[in-house]
Amino acid sequence: MRVTKREHACMILDEEGRQLVIDPGNQTGPVSAPGLVAIVITHEHADHWDEPHLRDLLAAHPGTPIYAPAGVAQAASGFDITVVEAGERVTAGPFRLRFFGGRHAEIHRSIPIVDNLGVLVNERFYYPGDSFAAPDVRVEVLATPAGAPWLKISEVMDFVMAVAPRATFAVHDAPLSPMGLELAHARIEGAAKEHGGVHHRLQPGDSLPVGEH
Repeated sequence: MRVTKREHACMILDEEGRQLVIDPGNQTGPVSAPGLVAIVITHEHADHWDEPHLRDLLAAHPGTPIYAPAGVAQAASGFDITVVEAGERVTAGPFRLRFFGGRHAEIHRSIPIVDNLGVLVNERFYYPGDSFAAPDVRVEVLATPAGAPWLKISEVMDFVMAVAPRATFAVHDAPLSPMGLELAHARIEGAAKEHGGVHHRLQPGDSLPVGEH
């Protein structure tokens, strides 16, 4: 299995020529997945899904299931969303999915908290969406949120140390300046090293094997 980082919070996992697309939002360029078997959307915010991406993916691959929490089903009412909850398991092609969490991290007490699910893929790759919900296994690769109104870098570091992945790379990075991203990389790298992990400074389009660390 390999993961390819796309812009901001989007990523594509590939296994046996089949692809799983996660969070194709409005900060991401055109998404192509010739062997698409499923789409996962962690929550309803526009930087994690938008209508043009879903329409393009479904036009190329009609009937592809979209797994997401209830808030996405309400926000994306024009699409057939399969609602999932924390604790559920789903299989899509070669991908075994488990979902964690349930709530977006708090941005501010004045802003309503929406549904959010982290997704664990084949027990080896984990992405928490916009939260610090941790999986219940030590994963090979953690997609680590790096910059957002809802986080501070000390919390990111604590999250990486708690998950103790063998490898990390940064996602949710569109809000960061080059200097801010470099600082985030350095802090994530330091946290990953606490448990012998390696941080990879992936650029959009770069891929990383899952299971060879």
